[in-house]
Amino acid sequence: MHFHPNEMYLYYDPTTTTGKQVRAYARTINDHVNDFDINHVSITETMWEELIEMLNLAPKELLDKSKEEYQEKIRGNSFDKDGWLHVLKCNPHLIKAPIAIYRDKAIMCTNPNDIYKLDRPRSVQS
Repeated sequence: MHFHPNEMYLYYDPTTTTGKQVRAYARTINDHVNDFDINHVSITETMWEELIEMLNLAPKELLDKSKEEYQEKIRGNSFDKDGWLHVLKCNPHLIKAPIAIYRDKAIMCTNPNDIYKLDRPRSVQS
């Protein structure tokens, strides 16, 4: 995927309170927010792989383990990398928080205010 450095990309569930807040906060950082409703946009396994690499997280860490569907279908299974990518592709509604990308940095916004971590100048970011 190619992300324009002056635009923000947001992968989120607009039906959740956190999703709505993150989207609103994102617009205070940048007027150019490309938001993708994970319930209606198909995210390929390749795209998930790139998001995971940018986040520097394991695929399992993106999922909300408290959701009933996770408990029924995924808990206790052992997947390889491709298996986890398939789980994410088929179950994007199970991600636990919005994912935002801006200026070549990605963050999972478990708290809506996390989006502001992307607004720091590059020289200040760790």
